[in-house]
Amino acid sequence: MEAAQFTLAFRSTLNTTRIIQQYMQHRNLAEQYRARRRRQRGHVSDQDMDTDFSEIMGPANACIMVLMGQVHAVECQFWAQETSTDWWDCIVLQVWDDSQWLRNFCMCKGTFMELCDLLSPALKHMNTKIRAALTVEKQVAIALWKLATPDSYWSVGNQFGVGKSTVGAAVMQVAHAIKDLLISRVVTLGNVQVIVDGFAAMGFPNCGGAVDGTHIPVLAPEHQAGKYINRKGYFSMVLQALVDHKGCFTNINVGWPGKVHDARIFRNSGLFQKLQEGTLFPDQKITVGDVEMPICILGDPAYPLMPWLMKSYTGSLDSSQELFS
Repeated sequence: MEAAQFTLAFRSTLNTTRIIQQYMQHRNLAEQYRARRRRQRGHVSDQDMDTDFSEIMGPANACIMVLMGQVHAVECQFWAQETSTDWWDCIVLQVWDDSQWLRNFCMCKGTFMELCDLLSPALKHMNTKIRAALTVEKQVAIALWKLATPDSYWSVGNQFGVGKSTVGAAVMQVAHAIKDLLISRVVTLGNVQVIVDGFAAMGFPNCGGAVDGTHIPVLAPEHQAGKYINRKGYFSMVLQALVDHKGCFTNINVGWPGKVHDARIFRNSGLFQKLQEGTLFPDQKITVGDVEMPICILGDPAYPLMPWLMKSYTGSLDSSQELFS
């Protein structure tokens, strides 16, 4: 036997001996305790003896009893409520046509599958001994259904044959995956000249986008509820968006409480910084009258008038000002 093997065997023997000694000490203490109880009460039932013994033998000593062969170890078993996934597996995936997909998920099946492929690196999980992992398709479907409907987590869980906690986890995981993998690919400026030409066809030359804010209803944090009450009287979070001539997002900023004014959000956004530095659009100017006009964006009266931001007139307007606005 090699020296390392001998040392390991010797340590194992010492540990076993120590465990047995501890067990015998506890057993003697248990016997003494039971004898004392007998003297005090005259007799002890089997149930009392079991109770007395359990008071002496703690969880740590249960391991000793297993080693001594007095207690048999039982393999842990996991319990999970049986649920049905037939609706998703057999009806939605197998039977639904594109019109049903559009009506319920706001996209056709082909687009849905493409979305799942893009999110797969962040959502694909390994199976465990307890249960099989949810497929990427099912996670995305659960998240889209919850975000698109007023259904509760419990109701969505019943629909897809999962628990409500699984629904909550799927929504958050899909949201994080979209933020990490898709935002930079989808919310992008694209071809600026196409956007400028699109706005020109609508009547405004050399325009690269229109900016505004929208309020997303939220449940306000208890300790900061006052900050989230907007001017319309409900709790919200502000989404600032720059859109192109087709209304597609080209830049977003989200997270400010509903009470904050649009102008403050704008001045603290990355969009403002890029426009101020002149790095968002190419240096392309046109002459209007005797003024050189760079590519600009449009905003409502809440936004500041800047060389690169045009806003509508306010107050008493003449016919030309009304037409411009």
